[in-house]
Amino acid sequence: MSDKILIVDDKSNVRQLLREYLTEQGFQVVIATDGQEALYMARNHHPDLILLDIMMPKMDGYQFLSVYRQERQTPVIIITAREEETDVVLGLELGADDYLVKPFRMRELVARIRAVLRREEGTGEKAKPLCVGAVVLDPVTHNVTVNERLVLLTRIEFDLLSVLMRSPGQVFTRAHLVDHLLDSGFTGLDRTLNVHVCNLRTKIEADPNTPQYIETVFGVGYRFHKTS
Repeated sequence: MSDKILIVDDKSNVRQLLREYLTEQGFQVVIATDGQEALYMARNHHPDLILLDIMMPKMDGYQFLSVYRQERQTPVIIITAREEETDVVLGLELGADDYLVKPFRMRELVARIRAVLRREEGTGEKAKPLCVGAVVLDPVTHNVTVNERLVLLTRIEFDLLSVLMRSPGQVFTRAHLVDHLLDSGFTGLDRTLNVHVCNLRTKIEADPNTPQYIETVFGVGYRFHKTS
């Protein structure tokens, strides 16, 4: 069965263009015109990926992400006309997996979608759980626990944590981490990597301001420290 994409945009011409193109590419497509309708469609149609506009009436994309990320970790790609870095960072902080600034090329959009979906499929590969300190990452179930408490991560956060946990104590440069995540479909830059690291700390550290696990090696990058 083909992957199902939920398109969320208040502009009918954008919805129609995306629907026709993605259908031609073999995807199933459902649509929503604002965040409120998107919540209903996502809860009832269970899409494999969501294309999300930001500026919409009733409930905008940021509000949708804030609510929906408490329920499910479905991959989300933001499609927005807003080019400000602060807008992009906010979307990533709320749990988006990737973003594209309008106008964009349709072939690039499809490439981004397929990259994110490949990463999602790859997390189900057979592997032993990674255990470092009180953090346990299970690649099969895609679950992460800290002190036996389940934490919800986005796909990029999960992949980033996996890279760090597979080599505890090893220092990874930001460029090295970006290269690792490119294999998983990550298309961001160093500054967006920093946002994902910050999000990870918020979720797994007892005090994100004084991290015990994800350490910054100033002038170099990050490493995962095995605490006693």
